Amino acid sequence: MSRTLKIAAAQYPLDELSSPDEYRDKITRWVREAVAAGSQLLVFPEYGAMELASLAGREAAANLQGAIDAVSELLPLQADLHQRLAVEHGVSIVAASGPQRHSDGSATNVARIFAPSGKQGEYHKLMMTPWEREPWQVSAGPADGLCVFDLGQVRVGLVICYDIEFPLLSRALAEAGAEVILAPSNTETEHGYWRVRTGCMARALENQVYTVHSPTVGAATWCPPVEMNVGAAGVYAASDTGFPAGGVMALGELNKPQWVYAELDLGLLQQVRGSGGVQTYNHWGEQPGAALLPSARAVSLV
Repeated sequence: MSRTLKIAAAQYPLDELSSPDEYRDKITRWVREAVAAGSQLLVFPEYGAMELASLAGREAAANLQGAIDAVSELLPLQADLHQRLAVEHGVSIVAASGPQRHSDGSATNVARIFAPSGKQGEYHKLMMTPWEREPWQVSAGPADGLCVFDLGQVRVGLVICYDIEFPLLSRALAEAGAEVILAPSNTETEHGYWRVRTGCMARALENQVYTVHSPTVGAATWCPPVEMNVGAAGVYAASDTGFPAGGVMALGELNKPQWVYAELDLGLLQQVRGSGGVQTYNHWGEQPGAALLPSARAVSLV
């Protein structure tokens, strides 16, 4: 019997919030909508947590370091909410990433995944864009931070935006057992959106896995770090037998707030790796230097 998984990838707008309750109500509505559609794994985008900066006031939200501090202080609120919703609805949720300030003054971009069991995992982005490096001064996470999260019905890898443009990270996740690689993103231009989308499609092709792209969309002029957001959510697979010819399982309408859904046949991945038109997963090791991979560890959230 084939295993299947219903994915929901958010095209998520950032709102200027008036209270924590407004934020809780918004996330609850989004989650309930995806659950009503039968979704089992919900993915929110990179830097979607930046809307929390508005709760500290416009002056804080308009200042790069002030926005980081404001969001970092409110990440526990975000975590509590998403954990409760995951348990309540029996689904797994990747919460929107946000900057987390550390005791040494540095900040990293962290996304957390919440399982129906109540357990949670986290990933800190490794490959930082030029803009994150300077002027935002958001640092890379720990080099050993790659994880494959076992959710029971599926094993997922989590990277963030620019990470998906670097093949070795996703390859390490695939070799550690990831069947689906999640790539929440935040891009301000169509060029950036297409870079991430192209990365998702390439990683699906190379590793014969599913990839899931969830972006922020729309304007947020009150917060300069994320004042313009361009993208469309998508779910991608290898271009091979049993999948759409172009590898596109689902694709949203550019810049429209919405959920994008796809039903994934997980058993088909193994079939294609063994008997597809090509076997890119199996043949990876024939490349010169193919063994030069980072490590990824398994984390059970069951």
